[in-house]
Amino acid sequence: MNDVVSPIPATCDLCDAHKGDGSGAFRVLPPVFRDFGAVRRFGGPVVTVKCFEDNTPVKAAVESPGQGRVLVVDGGGSLRRALLGGNLGAAAARNGWAGVVIDGCVRDVAELAQSQVGIRALASMPLPTERKVDGLRDVAVQLQGVWVRPGDWLYADEDGIVVADRALA
Repeated sequence: MNDVVSPIPATCDLCDAHKGDGSGAFRVLPPVFRDFGAVRRFGGPVVTVKCFEDNTPVKAAVESPGQGRVLVVDGGGSLRRALLGGNLGAAAARNGWAGVVIDGCVRDVAELAQSQVGIRALASMPLPTERKVDGLRDVAVQLQGVWVRPGDWLYADEDGIVVADRALA
């Protein structure tokens, strides 16, 4: 667990400040994501990946420089295959990703808990992916009905996950 005080604003404070925003610039993800990484509070600019039961684009992303960004993965909400495991979680931490949010599953939960990166997903599933179809990168995606776009900012903490069209203080 990361007990270091973070400059990432609290999601409750962000919701209080933007509760009247009807423009769609500020969005809150549903409370269905579980915490799997060692870092509980994280945030940064968004990079998106869209894939279904094939983690090839996830692997390519986390093996590239993260530069403090958050990888948002539209896995179609699949509970049948894990899109991130211990090796890829370690790669995300090593390469400077602030976090990974997956609308899908992860595996190697004990290893992910040691990874110094924020990781949120729907559930754990021990089955790995199959190499079937390449996914897409840097496209608008929907996670549990909420639109997330490349360049948005995502903030996550113990209370939830919010997305905005710009950096928030």
